[in-house]
Amino acid sequence: MTFGDSVSTCLRKYFVVDGRASLSEFWWFQLIWVVAYLSIIVFSGNDPIVFFCIGIIILIAIPLFTVGIRRLHDTNKSGLYILWNCVPFIGGLIFIAFMIGTGTKGKNKYGPDPLKKIKRKKNRNF
Repeated sequence: MTFGDSVSTCLRKYFVVDGRASLSEFWWFQLIWVVAYLSIIVFSGNDPIVFFCIGIIILIAIPLFTVGIRRLHDTNKSGLYILWNCVPFIGGLIFIAFMIGTGTKGKNKYGPDPLKKIKRKKNRNF
């Protein structure tokens, strides 16, 4: 999945926690948050850039949460594992460890493989 595909998928599924998200979908979208956060630190003296980056972080906060849950589903784990982020220091590292692993090949209890292309039957009505 490309960067553009990832962003459009995550924004299209803004409030969707059902289903699965691929490894690339999660990490490409995570990159936006990291760049915005680092930009706030680097450009701390430039208020327009800081406010713009804060706006981006606010805009993508919910999709980051939902894509994290869908990514956990891809690794066949419950979305409640996202609560590891609430544990100081070690919780974030544990959560990242869950995100690094490859997803379940094929279908799992949360849905079909997110990278598998769905072939649709052509309607042959004339």
